[in-house]
Amino acid sequence: MQQTSVDYSRKWHALTAVAISIFLATLDGSIVNVALPTLVRQLDTDFATVQWVVLAYLLTMATLMLGIGRLADMHGKKPIFVAGFVVFTIGSVLCGLSPSVHALIAFRVLQAVGAAMTLAIGPAITTEAFPPHERGKALGISGTVVSLGSITGPTLGGLILNALDWHWIFFVNLPVGILGAWIALRFVPHLRPIGRQRFDLGGAASLFLSMLSFLLALTFGQQGGFGNPLVLGLLAAFVGFLALFITIERRTSQPMVDLRLFNNPLFSVSLITGFLTFVTAAGSFLIMPFYLQNVLGYSAGQTGLLMSIVPIMLGMAAPIAGSLSDRLGSRTITVIGMGVLVVAYFSMSTLTEDTSAVGVVVRLLPLGLGMGIFQSPNNSAIMGSVPRERLGIASGFMSLTRTLGQTTGSALLGALWAMSVMGHAGARLLQGATSAPPATQAAALHDTFLVAVSLVLIGLALTIWGFRQERRQQIMQRALGTE
Repeated sequence: MQQTSVDYSRKWHALTAVAISIFLATLDGSIVNVALPTLVRQLDTDFATVQWVVLAYLLTMATLMLGIGRLADMHGKKPIFVAGFVVFTIGSVLCGLSPSVHALIAFRVLQAVGAAMTLAIGPAITTEAFPPHERGKALGISGTVVSLGSITGPTLGGLILNALDWHWIFFVNLPVGILGAWIALRFVPHLRPIGRQRFDLGGAASLFLSMLSFLLALTFGQQGGFGNPLVLGLLAAFVGFLALFITIERRTSQPMVDLRLFNNPLFSVSLITGFLTFVTAAGSFLIMPFYLQNVLGYSAGQTGLLMSIVPIMLGMAAPIAGSLSDRLGSRTITVIGMGVLVVAYFSMSTLTEDTSAVGVVVRLLPLGLGMGIFQSPNNSAIMGSVPRERLGIASGFMSLTRTLGQTTGSALLGALWAMSVMGHAGARLLQGATSAPPATQAAALHDTFLVAVSLVLIGLALTIWGFRQERRQQIMQRALGTE
């Protein structure tokens, strides 16, 4: 149980703190990607090593999110959230001071611990800070901040690298992190859980090893092929540790994850559909730059400008969709959003080697629009389907589906596109899929986006089913209320 009295007068201050944490994490992810070529040169390393500057950050966040969500439910969200700002800011400074690539990777892990502490429970803090009838709007604003961070990162990174050196892409986090920590310390509500609870170490350890095995399998599979014995062994470890985790959770009196949450089909459906949208979006963002540059011949700058259409549309649509979900219900809006995504991915499957810039824009617009319409109401549905004392773990699940979806989509759809290129080429390309003729790469793009269409169609079917289940529950509740 938790205290239930909340001072809603500070809701916008609390949302500001959450927004700063989201902005820092998304900015940092995209700004580092731009700096990778510079890091290779200035740290005297190679791509195989420097990519772990990104991978270590993602792996750490994904494996810690659920454990942090559980700790937040046990000890309160505010202390962990504020500590996350502090750890992230210290990690950023240490990253900027790193003398070698290996030190940078190590400090990126520390930085990711702080990011996980804020991102995993940010939605829970937002849910507690706002009354239920404004939850969708607040989560929609958070979606806009994600877009702002994603757009700002590459631009700011380029400006910093042109004017200063790579150290400053981490130092810029210092003043923002300090500001965020101060706002969080002063304004985020601290609802203390009532009663003593025990942390499930066995469940946490088995889940950590399961997630780590899965993410490493995707990472190494993307690099060396999914038939590699190491990758197969990691996938087997993932299944084994996941089975052990479920066994432990069923037998312990205070599990890390209350599996009864999944007895609520609306909670489960929202997580699955959210995961599917991030899988398809991440795969699209991975392969579209290759299409725009290798097939259509655009420069890196022009490619970045075209790709920015998606987060811009997402940022514009998210708060509007969130507000509408507060009035019309989240399920209605998620069905519309998923339907727009089906249209978007089908239209992207029609891209060819002759598509004009206008044609690209017309196809990217509904992708950003659909993601913006779907995400905020779906997040609101997740957070609204669990009791207050489980908001931390629900928030952790929501953040985890985003990270897992992005990692899975990049690995699987990227591999699918490369395999399709090889198939259309009719021979093994010694220089890789990007060396294939433009028409061949475009044909593979068509195949890949048809798979994306299939995935979002599954998501649309599940969303419609969830909509019908919710309506059925509402009818039953009204019937019982009239008796």
